Amino acid sequence: MSGKYLIFGATGSIGSSLAKLMVGKNQNVQLIGRDENGLSALSSELSCKYSIVDVLDEQSVKNLKNEFEGQEIAGIAYCVGSIDLKPVRAVKKDDFMKCFNLNFFPIVETIKNFQDNLKKNKGSIVMFSTVAVQRGFANHSIIASVKGAIEGLTVSLAAEFAPNIRVNCIAPSLTKSKIADPILKNKLIAEGVAKAHPMKRVGEGKDAAAMAQFLLSEDSSWITGQIIGVDGGRSKLS
Repeated sequence: MSGKYLIFGATGSIGSSLAKLMVGKNQNVQLIGRDENGLSALSSELSCKYSIVDVLDEQSVKNLKNEFEGQEIAGIAYCVGSIDLKPVRAVKKDDFMKCFNLNFFPIVETIKNFQDNLKKNKGSIVMFSTVAVQRGFANHSIIASVKGAIEGLTVSLAAEFAPNIRVNCIAPSLTKSKIADPILKNKLIAEGVAKAHPMKRVGEGKDAAAMAQFLLSEDSSWITGQIIGVDGGRSKLS
């Protein structure tokens, strides 16, 4: 498929792995994120362009449409995420809103901005949820609720956009990344988490990235509206 692929959260574990996979397949990739140093380094490594966008800044997200005016957009991967763990008695409304503002509202605005472009190019959208939506874990009420909304958005938009735009969602389990470091830096906890997965390891960025690359490609042209677990078997087998 010709056209450009926008990767949000491009300096994260999954986003950077996805960018490397796609560039390796000669795809036209645009790195998007707020870490200018990280974007610049990855851009130099992969010889691709980048855009500095803070998804928490609504105007910054809206400005993207103007930046890509006249360019064909073939796909969007929203690889932005967070880990928000609190017992429900300590949760406040602001905790939910902060999580929605990062994980949900920016991709809705982005899809609205690029819907016509994606439709013209028979494009693909990939979003990210979490194994915690279906599996159920203590202290996950914030992130599970917000990512559950992402799953609902996925199937709703897949129905609304078919047959012109495909929309799918990946639900990973815990993956080695900067946001997971506070959990995984404890060796005993990391070992316990790994053992809880039938595949006996924690996820790596390349695991979910490989699925995202597939879902963005024409190889998945008959797949839409799916929530796909890339979780070492955690959601179904343990």
